[in-house]
Amino acid sequence: MSEAEATHAAALAAVREAVRADGGVLATVAAEDDSVAPADGALGALAAGGPRAQAHAADIAFVVEAIREGWLLHYGEPRVLADAEPDLRLLAGDRLYALGLARLAVLGDLAAVVELADVIALSAQAQIQDDAALSDAVWEAGAVAVGWGTNDAHRAAKDAARAGRSGAATALRAAARQMRREVAPPR
Repeated sequence: MSEAEATHAAALAAVREAVRADGGVLATVAAEDDSVAPADGALGALAAGGPRAQAHAADIAFVVEAIREGWLLHYGEPRVLADAEPDLRLLAGDRLYALGLARLAVLGDLAAVVELADVIALSAQAQIQDDAALSDAVWEAGAVAVGWGTNDAHRAAKDAARAGRSGAATALRAAARQMRREVAPPR
């Protein structure tokens, strides 16, 4: 297992344990193990691998995977909450968004809070537009921005996505590659 895969698995396990620790109905639908947790890009590991995340890599991986699980509960196939009915999935998704953003706020990383709030909004917009490529690009670029910091190309690409411009997904992926090369200063 690679380091990224191990980080991904540990973050998902931590999200699952946090859901169980909260108790209530969500705890009853939390998967017993990672058997329902297919790799989906290991976005938490991607974010945790950046220089901005070095001091709290495990927390950053947790945050990104909790928010990703929230998104999957709304729009995809969840990895942590396997047997939730549709109404519960919607509420659970909102809870996992809040869980991730709250942990990030405790870390005091307001720039990452902004980035992940943008990821939530832009990926929801992509879902409405039935644009899976844009959604994937939003998630990748958002994870990179959390780990490496943002730059003007990333901000412009997000603006293009908000405006529904063609080429936004390509611009987001290019910005993500550029941010990783440049090691942009934290913002």
